[in-house]
Amino acid sequence: MIHEADREAARSNKALCLEHLGRTESWELRKLRKDGGVIWTRETGRAMLIKNRPVVLIVSEDITEAKRSAEALREMEIELAHANRLETMGQLTASIAHDVNQPIAATVANAQAGLRFLRFEPPNLDEVRQAFERIVRDGGRAGSVVQNIRNLVKKAPLRDERIEIAAVIREVIEFTSSEANKNGVLVRDELADGLPPIRGDRVGLQQVLLNLTLNAMEAMSGMSEGPRELRIETAKTDAGDILVAVRDSGPGLAPAIQKNLFKAFHTTKPNGLGLGLSICRSIVEAHGGRLWATDNTPHGAIFQFTLPHDSDDASFK
Repeated sequence: MIHEADREAARSNKALCLEHLGRTESWELRKLRKDGGVIWTRETGRAMLIKNRPVVLIVSEDITEAKRSAEALREMEIELAHANRLETMGQLTASIAHDVNQPIAATVANAQAGLRFLRFEPPNLDEVRQAFERIVRDGGRAGSVVQNIRNLVKKAPLRDERIEIAAVIREVIEFTSSEANKNGVLVRDELADGLPPIRGDRVGLQQVLLNLTLNAMEAMSGMSEGPRELRIETAKTDAGDILVAVRDSGPGLAPAIQKNLFKAFHTTKPNGLGLGLSICRSIVEAHGGRLWATDNTPHGAIFQFTLPHDSDDASFK
């Protein structure tokens, strides 16, 4: 028996076959065994004329194990992505503390100033109002940092939403500003105007940019001389896709490192998991794009990835 939840879809698919005689159609649905167990099947149907009557011929294949394997693989990908996010948060711990403490300290200072203005004779209500406005602003900044942390560390599958890539880049630059200052890195952005939106997962793309940005900053932190500059650029490819490039002026990529750059669990960091770039590539590919690395000129590395622009039927798996 066809599972109750899939019966309407089964009827629609058979009707589609009848509308297009001779054309093969394929679909997946659940069926019930006699013992009540549920299996997944892939059905291939074609409508033909037999004795001048349209008949739908269907071949059914049990794909239950393949479905289970795919689901298990997806669960593992989510677990690995979550582990990578936690590792990234570990790298950002000092910066996060600074980013939260700064607006909290400003809030306390403004509250103290507001109290002083209230003690005036008469109270300076205009200054009190401005102090309250600054408190609201700084409280919002602290709340935004905390919300970003919560979004990044929670374990969840990719979402499908409409995104402006420039906004995601600016969020990551703001999120890593303290880390950049600590390492003496000058961060610039060169974002093309008029880029179309994309469809994808905002947190996933933040994770990609965070990994690439932090890796670049770490690579430049060990330099004893020369500029430490990080540039994040966007452009539109000839095919109409969005191109994002993260350029650094660090030591570059040795051939031995470049060979294994995107392999899972391969790392040159003493305490690294070796998941960052592998997860980044998986996220980008899940969005229908690709990620690669090249040498920068005259020195450093460039990590680039493409993302398809939004269209009516655009989606990712």
